[in-house]
Amino acid sequence: MSASPLGDDRVDLVRLARTDGIGPVNFRRLLKEHGTATAAIEALPERARKAGRRGGVAIPTRDSVCEEQAALERFGARMLVLGDSDYPALLARIPDAPPVLSIWGQVARLSQRTVGIVGARNASAGGLRLAEALSGALAHEGCVIVSGLARGIDSVAHRAALHQGMTVGAAAGGLDCFYPPENEGLYRAVAERGCIVTEAPLGTIPQSSHFPRRNRLIAGLSLGVVLVEAALRSGTLITARLALEYGRDVFAVPGSPLDPRSRGGNDLIRQGAILTETAQDVLTQIGTTTPAARMTEWTGLPGFAEADPPGFASPPAPGEVLAQIHQLLSPTPVAVDDIVARCQFSVSMVLSALSELELGGMATFLPGGQVVLAT
Repeated sequence: MSASPLGDDRVDLVRLARTDGIGPVNFRRLLKEHGTATAAIEALPERARKAGRRGGVAIPTRDSVCEEQAALERFGARMLVLGDSDYPALLARIPDAPPVLSIWGQVARLSQRTVGIVGARNASAGGLRLAEALSGALAHEGCVIVSGLARGIDSVAHRAALHQGMTVGAAAGGLDCFYPPENEGLYRAVAERGCIVTEAPLGTIPQSSHFPRRNRLIAGLSLGVVLVEAALRSGTLITARLALEYGRDVFAVPGSPLDPRSRGGNDLIRQGAILTETAQDVLTQIGTTTPAARMTEWTGLPGFAEADPPGFASPPAPGEVLAQIHQLLSPTPVAVDDIVARCQFSVSMVLSALSELELGGMATFLPGGQVVLAT
């Protein structure tokens, strides 16, 4: 096959990112340890063997990456790799930034002043009306509305900003897998006038495990996230929690305590979210800040720390570290910081062990600096 328009180095970055057992956190760690994607790929078979992965590790070929790129181009989309000049700066800043993005539409929308609007799929008429008003007013003031292309609040938020082309849709599956199916028209309209982004390859049918990653895209792409109606236990609250962990502003629309769809937002307000009734409440907080300007205001990365605190004992054997860290994992997600707090190992040792466990198929990193026992 002819040379890829991605270039050899970037092809290897995509190969590394698409390798089973290499999540976003492990991707960054392997690049840091080996210097280049090519060197990391060369080291993977031996590392996988030591990590106990049976059957070795399946690394995508260069041809398969070139074919993926060509398929995206035929679809009218393109690929972004972490480190590209037009990779969105806000998203790149989160500790679990997607190594590879598929983009359908105007990539410049990802780097403008962005506000996420999310909420219930079964929203009330009042909630839908308010989401529409917020989205339309914010778009009129030059904000790009980011949402998840779902039924209810998401759909209304996208449509209200569509006439100005000021919207970005974050998809859970491949760009060609419209979900829900009845929103295919919305997908195409957002791609034509705004932009759709996903980390899933073409042909990926959305599954329940993909939606927290979609929520992380919304939180990571946005200066702030507005919640309009959500039950206490809902995927919408995942987006709000991730926004908080990423250092973004969180806004919530208050609602009647008699409506279960208002309890999530009301609870966020009790915890310190910004009470929001009009677009001005959002604009007052974020001002005229662009992602590039906001980057100069932040220092360090959010999420779990990379530095090792003083006072740790001499390094234990690698096998001992892996065994103890593996024992602390369960099917219930746990924060990496909590694992560090419950063992006697440094942060770097815990992260290294978790990376090896993920490569061995025994652990999975989740959005927001959490990890879970692989099943």
